Amino acid sequence: MPSGPENAPVQGVWPHAVSPETTPSPNPDTLRTEVVGTRRTLFWLALRTGFLTVLTLGFYRFWMRTRLRRWYWSSIRPGGHPLEYVGDPIEKLLGFLFAVVVLAFYIGIVNLILMFASFSLFQDNFAAYAVSLVGVIPLWFFAQYRARRYVLARTRWRGLRFGLEPGALGYAWRAVLHWIVTILSLGLLLPRMTFWLEKYKTDRTFFGTARMSQGGSWKMLYPSMKPMFAALAIALGGGLAFLSENYPAGIGICILAAFVGIYGLVHYRVDSLRRLTETKIVNGVAFTLSPSAFRVLMIYVLGTFLASAAVFFPLVVLGVFMLLIQSADVLTEMGIEDMIAPVAGMGRYAIIGLSVMIYFTIFLLWSALTNVFITLPVIRHYFSSLTLAPAAAVANIRQRPRDEFAEAEGFADALDVGASL
Repeated sequence: MPSGPENAPVQGVWPHAVSPETTPSPNPDTLRTEVVGTRRTLFWLALRTGFLTVLTLGFYRFWMRTRLRRWYWSSIRPGGHPLEYVGDPIEKLLGFLFAVVVLAFYIGIVNLILMFASFSLFQDNFAAYAVSLVGVIPLWFFAQYRARRYVLARTRWRGLRFGLEPGALGYAWRAVLHWIVTILSLGLLLPRMTFWLEKYKTDRTFFGTARMSQGGSWKMLYPSMKPMFAALAIALGGGLAFLSENYPAGIGICILAAFVGIYGLVHYRVDSLRRLTETKIVNGVAFTLSPSAFRVLMIYVLGTFLASAAVFFPLVVLGVFMLLIQSADVLTEMGIEDMIAPVAGMGRYAIIGLSVMIYFTIFLLWSALTNVFITLPVIRHYFSSLTLAPAAAVANIRQRPRDEFAEAEGFADALDVGASL
């Protein structure tokens, strides 16, 4: 394997991120996946890199994202072999600057033309803003595909690189057309869009020299929509209750439909992913995946609650404290007026500085805690149920050339399309 910076672990991340012990699969022909990272190490890594990002006014975020990915990737071990992320933060920074220049020029010229046409034809700028907003949607899909291509190109397993063929433009216009068809069908053709967009990406994905392929058909995803159909039926029942002027029952039924609908969306995403994964194949290697939609939903609900409680409970205490400062009578009765007099007499700039510190403290804690309580548990739940078989077929795959891809995730970063982990 070639040596160089892309093969070197980040100092202070890999040695503490995972345990060197893994449990062998009971079936030697089946490769099981373990996630062995610890929450404590992740929390301090996310908090430390987040602090450096704030301290450098966002400049360090490319290094933060790289270090977090390397931690997550090295924690995921299919068949006992950890994934490797060899992305370079300098690539991300340069790609971001390049994308900002291109997008600024493109959006500036396009918006100027649209504004001129809007005022000339309609004597108003509403049409220009509407067309400009719609015009950004293809760029969003374009950036999504390029971000996926970069992440795969910088991911390795057992020393072999992943890869994704160029095809961002093709993916963008296909995604736009599929969304239009899905919206016009009132969501009934959602499985069709999900399947064909995933197939477009999967059929262009490589592991080493082996091309991955997506099998099955889009109709196999309709069972994943059963809870969504149930939510629709309940909502129709609520509508009938409103028509019969039974408003309390109608409100209660609609609230129930909303909860079932939320679960239905989560179930569709989880179950459709399972079905799509189990119909993928690469060099004869098949996959099995068995996540639980209810557990994924509970991870998000409980994780959000725990992170919110940890972040906002101190704010409530601080708010009560500030109210006490404003109430001189209460302070005198409590005998603590002299203790907080210096705080009560703070100047305007000191209060502004304190407010800024509180804001960034909330930001840092929220980012670190959501990694600990949401991202890591979700990743562990998904990957712990992933298996690959037969193991012998993996050994026949050879290395692929390195994809330089100098622009990295620049367009995804510039458009903020969630090109995180």
